[in-house]
Amino acid sequence: MSLEEHKRKRDFRKTPEPLGNSARRGNTYVIQRHEASHLHYDLRLEKEGVLKSWAIPKEPPLVSGVRRLAVQTEDHPVAYATFQGTITEGEYGAGTVVIWDSGTYITEKWEEKEIVINIMGEKLKGLYCLIAFRPDKNWLFFRKKR
Repeated sequence: MSLEEHKRKRDFRKTPEPLGNSARRGNTYVIQRHEASHLHYDLRLEKEGVLKSWAIPKEPPLVSGVRRLAVQTEDHPVAYATFQGTITEGEYGAGTVVIWDSGTYITEKWEEKEIVINIMGEKLKGLYCLIAFRPDKNWLFFRKKR
């Protein structure tokens, strides 16, 4: 995915969301709590100059044994990692966005259908997995036992 889908869905004259990228760090991790039409959490991992993104309908897993659906969404600009605010009603993703957790991560494995990362956030800490299943945008997100 590229940032074109992200830009196509938004009117940047009406939304406070960041349009472009900021300085690249390479291993940014953030989860944003997004009170849109439905409350969900947006997992974002910096890779290749963008934030790879997944929407998680329930609170992210803090302990092993809890699995969450994570639906892959469009890539976001790296600058989005620090975004908090209210997206105007009528705009794509309208609602309040706040940072729920943030930090960095180390990639253990990043393949087409399996991602294993060591998250170093304030709330999430440890080895986490994203496993893709059909249809392709659906993934499982969970904390891995060591």
